[in-house]
Amino acid sequence: MGDILVGTCAWTDPALVRSGWYPVGRRDAEGRLRHYAERFPVVEVDASYYALPGERNSRLWAERTPDGFVFDVKAFSLLTGHPTRRAVMPDGLPADARDAGVLDEVWARFTAGIAPLREAGRLGSVLFQFPPWFRPGARAEAFLAETARRTAGWPVAVEFRHPAWWQEGQAEATAELLARYDMTAVAVDMVRTLPSSVPPVTYVTAPRLSVVRFHGRSTAWGTGSKEDRFRYVYGDGELAEWLPRLHALAERVEQLHVLFNNCCGDAAVRAAESMKRLLGDPVAPRSCVRDTA
Repeated sequence: MGDILVGTCAWTDPALVRSGWYPVGRRDAEGRLRHYAERFPVVEVDASYYALPGERNSRLWAERTPDGFVFDVKAFSLLTGHPTRRAVMPDGLPADARDAGVLDEVWARFTAGIAPLREAGRLGSVLFQFPPWFRPGARAEAFLAETARRTAGWPVAVEFRHPAWWQEGQAEATAELLARYDMTAVAVDMVRTLPSSVPPVTYVTAPRLSVVRFHGRSTAWGTGSKEDRFRYVYGDGELAEWLPRLHALAERVEQLHVLFNNCCGDAAVRAAESMKRLLGDPVAPRSCVRDTA
């Protein structure tokens, strides 16, 4: 059975910092990450979606976490077809993904930004979360092919937000498409009663990694504010529903990442702690074996 790594989709979220989960004396940038990494073996870097990651930060993250800890880095918004603010573009470049020169430069900056994590063996995956309007079809397949070319040799995970990708009649073709490029299919837990709900399918498309992201089950998904969409507290019964699926995934891959994205207050870290307990993984802090930064 592969290793099951449980964590959250952020460790710097202001609501988490305000919740009191981080103890006094460990609320600065270094202290927060060290505190988190003593309790969980994986985290998702959400900030890289909003702004290109920097090499210095990546190097510090690797230095401040123990051996075996990994980062799942979210792809920059321009690389997944999302709207991107001009203010976060490097060197005043336009936020225009149709401009080949701009796209080449952004890819180069993103690649350099995550290089220290790759070199240190700390890059768990790069998450390409595609927008709700990214539908199955020839244009989407061409986009995936280009992404695969750009990320050759990287551990890539793909989350589709349009439910058609995983609906009956399309799901097998979606799995085959991702397997062709050795991309991990991301499974999701979310509210299941909305037209935009993505079904909780668990296909294995890359032998090295599976990823499950828990978004919470708020009915405000797709309509409310960010806080409304992700404000949800999981109960043990809801988490236990996933145990057979998680064990089945872990039987087929080298590593399984279970990440909680219900990032409102301390709900995500509490859910991750509960999932670790249900999986039989001790919740007690691990000791940081490295203390060089």
